[in-house]
Amino acid sequence: MKLATGVLRPCNMLSASSTQSATTLRWPEKTTATKLSMSTKSWDDSGQTLSSSAASLRDKWMEFQGIKNWEGLLDPLDDDLRDEILRYGEFVEAAYRCFDFDTTSPTYATCTCPRALILDPCAATNKGYRVTSDLHATCGVQLPDWTERLPSWVSTQSSWIGYVAVCEDEDEIARLGRRDVVVAYRGTATCMEWLENLRATLTCLPDDMAPDRCRSMVQSGFLSLYTSSTDRGVSLQDSVRGEIKKILHAYRGERLSITVTGHSLGAALATLTAHDITTTFEQAPLVTVVSFGGPRVGNKSFRSQLEKSGTKVLRIVNSDDPITKVPGFVIDEEKKAKMSENGGLKKETRLSSWVQKCVEDTQWVYAEIGKELRLSSKDCPHLCNGGVATCHDLKTYLHLVDSFVSSNCPLRATAKRVLNKTEVLA
Repeated sequence: MKLATGVLRPCNMLSASSTQSATTLRWPEKTTATKLSMSTKSWDDSGQTLSSSAASLRDKWMEFQGIKNWEGLLDPLDDDLRDEILRYGEFVEAAYRCFDFDTTSPTYATCTCPRALILDPCAATNKGYRVTSDLHATCGVQLPDWTERLPSWVSTQSSWIGYVAVCEDEDEIARLGRRDVVVAYRGTATCMEWLENLRATLTCLPDDMAPDRCRSMVQSGFLSLYTSSTDRGVSLQDSVRGEIKKILHAYRGERLSITVTGHSLGAALATLTAHDITTTFEQAPLVTVVSFGGPRVGNKSFRSQLEKSGTKVLRIVNSDDPITKVPGFVIDEEKKAKMSENGGLKKETRLSSWVQKCVEDTQWVYAEIGKELRLSSKDCPHLCNGGVATCHDLKTYLHLVDSFVSSNCPLRATAKRVLNKTEVLA
């Protein structure tokens, strides 16, 4: 799905009596990481020296990776955490940028860049990272014979979906406080991936991913894309496991973090990947998911397994993005618990519990997982009239993150990001 969006201006925080309009700002030519390479006398917008900001990241990186479930960091949004979220968002942008969307191209659904150029060597935000592995996802849907008469791109079964990158620059490792490993995924791009998106019923995780004997269930299509293989290529799961195994061996004894990030379909695959890593490797380091505009992935048992394994999930959600509200539906456990505390279960509540059990047996009841940073396009006058594609676009998410202050003061006037005319990708 390719749609053009107009220029989006950053939103100023206006008082009720103010009529001042927002001014157009450009994408920042120098990000925080670039500023950090300058004189330590430099100052950021808040008046804090950038050297002290770097020290904050180095000393608090485990908190930014979710070791304390981001308590006290999301509302208001911590500036250093904001920078980290935006930094990981740009890894996802790289996955989009390098993918060949041209269905007439002989290289359709492949990576258009050599590994050395997947990450923009001129960009400071991913400074010092080296791509060590390409990742491909395979659709497990078997198409009927008549589809052979359709153009070949319609039935493209396997496609490039992301990459693994390792931070190798010593200065950047010192700034981050550890060696960071990034797994980045793009969102839906091919017809076969759309078919997998529509397979919305829950299914049991395979035995090697579910120590709880099939109570953990995830969306069928996402699991298929993660575990399916072809005669010519291994599954995404095997690729990830093989690469992470090599990385953990190569850097054993070092302070490591693994950050899995993605947008849309990529957000769902990021969650499955993080769960698989913590389940497969007993000595896995801290594994964190930073997801943008992700759909629901699994049921409450799956959520419990994520929490038990120590997998940290930060979901960036636009309240106006319908993709974050599918598939299936969620039963409000907190409301049910409050009803029980306020006088016990009444007849109606017992009836609803019975209905809940019946519905859960239909494999359509999902659970929200992880910690949520909830944003809204409606808080920005230049986004509030956008359609579904605009609300779901990754650049919209990065703009809202860069603008967000707190639930009481949604947007800041000093936001630096805007959306230029670009392709909107689900």
